[in-house]
Amino acid sequence: MTATFRMRTRIPATAEELWRWHARPGALERLTPPWERAEVASRTGGIEDGSRVVLRVPLGPFRTTWVVEHRDVSPGRSFRDVQVAGPFARFEHEHRMEADGSGAAFLEDRIEYALPLGALGRALAGRRVARRLERVFAWRHETLREDVARHAAAEGVAPMRIVVTGASGLVGSSLVPFLTTGGHEVVRAVRGAAGTGEVRWSPETGFDPALLAGADAVVHLAGEGIANARWSAAVKERLRASRVKGTRAVAETVARASPRPRTLVVASAVGFYGDRGEEPVDETSAPGTGFLCDVARDWEAAADPARAAGVRVVHLRFGVVLSAAGGALRRMLLPFRLGVGGVIGSGAQRMPWISIDDAVGAVHHVLVRDDLAGPVNVVAPETATNREFTKTLGRVLGRPTIFPMPAFAARIAFGEMAGPLLLTGQRVLPKRLAESGFRWRHGTLESALRHVLGR
Repeated sequence: MTATFRMRTRIPATAEELWRWHARPGALERLTPPWERAEVASRTGGIEDGSRVVLRVPLGPFRTTWVVEHRDVSPGRSFRDVQVAGPFARFEHEHRMEADGSGAAFLEDRIEYALPLGALGRALAGRRVARRLERVFAWRHETLREDVARHAAAEGVAPMRIVVTGASGLVGSSLVPFLTTGGHEVVRAVRGAAGTGEVRWSPETGFDPALLAGADAVVHLAGEGIANARWSAAVKERLRASRVKGTRAVAETVARASPRPRTLVVASAVGFYGDRGEEPVDETSAPGTGFLCDVARDWEAAADPARAAGVRVVHLRFGVVLSAAGGALRRMLLPFRLGVGGVIGSGAQRMPWISIDDAVGAVHHVLVRDDLAGPVNVVAPETATNREFTKTLGRVLGRPTIFPMPAFAARIAFGEMAGPLLLTGQRVLPKRLAESGFRWRHGTLESALRHVLGR
């Protein structure tokens, strides 16, 4: 027995623009929600009859291969994805774009599918699959609508060639498909052998300047995760080196390139400000004191060679980036889902945060705004205390939050990093983003969590 799923949404773009968006590299990656663990293993071609995509997808605690073929391609109007091999007994997904006036179109996704094992499969998984499709496609349509609007707001900006380090990281893995589906060319900078669409770089020596030929901008996101390991003298030195030495190498390469990229965007962090309690801080505030403050200050100073060469340099001081795909939120999900999440320390410490889509949007914003240089705080307008964050996450997940972690327990569990990462905070204001007209998709914590978790 075949089931049918259908979702139809009006998008502020023409049918032809929607088609081009889907046909560009990265469309599938961009339309994969952050809580899904699907990975593109390989692909042949773009959207042409007979081209295929091979996915690795979760199936309970295991992973399986899903092979999908494009068929009945009608450029500017529709195409179908048909399962060749995979977890369904049958799966056919039609994408249809239908004009609605001069500047809008309806996007319709229609899926006909059958579960394996017949009636038994429907009894065991039918409702769960239907709910999952509803959740996934609601997220997909919202994301597509907002992406199209964000790119349209940059009207008049020519497509750029952008080199990105850290392209496989939390922000980079969302940024790259956002940029490519918007019509920009992205070159990934990798440490190993470079493949198609990639260049090789090293945190010690940077790039061969010739590899930056034709690049309009470099976005430097690479750096070792600040909470990947308990801090020791050796770990702290690696953290510093991955940021300071890597940034200096990139900046020196940009400075030597001929012609030079116009813009260098470098990741930084709100740790620059240190523990400020309830004191509001913005981009004009002085740095704090402590290990993370010192690293952030030196990290930003390491870009001076590019700045001295006349390149526009932007330092993105990220707050906690919220995504189910990784970072702090993903680490929190298991204990919260088990009902053992709770307030850390006093719960009064401020947590500057930003949704993954707004973090990506901020990178795009500074790329297309030539009047922005220097530090830019990448945080939401609304800050939250640890207690507010805890209660909001529990409410979104439908779980109690009654198991606190006292400060002494946090220090025992996490060592030195507990202080700057868990027990202290800052009330960081996104002054420069706000003044430059940036539009947040998720201005409240609950809306951000519900989006990134599909709730």
